[in-house]
Amino acid sequence: MAKYFEYLHTVGFEETNIVGNVYYVNYLRWQGRCREMFLKLHASDVLADLQDDLKLFTLKVDCEFFAEITAFDDLSIRMRLVELAQTQVEFSFDYVRLDPAGGPETLVARGRQRVACMRGPNTRTVPSRVPDALIRALEPYAA
Repeated sequence: MAKYFEYLHTVGFEETNIVGNVYYVNYLRWQGRCREMFLKLHASDVLADLQDDLKLFTLKVDCEFFAEITAFDDLSIRMRLVELAQTQVEFSFDYVRLDPAGGPETLVARGRQRVACMRGPNTRTVPSRVPDALIRALEPYAA
């Protein structure tokens, strides 16, 4: 299996619902956070470009749930590159519960996210090629 970018997270009480399991919207937040940490650690040139006129528009997200998780579960959110097109990128995310005792990992959810690169002022953004710096940073994570 291809290499993945890993974002580690411990679930907090604020991410759970009244029943005690993780509220579904948090899985989507973790996708975004994983992507942000990837940019910070592996594509700082893209972060600088985002301060200029590059915009990353999320076009589609989804998440399929296999098992419940609760407060203080340790997670590994693993991001892989699924598709790299001229102006868009698609990622997959595996949400894996880690066993603190070193036992087997459990796949609790799987998600996807499609992002479009855009440039220009907010009223006239147009599709733009995926920046070369992002392409280089993503190459090792191709699924």
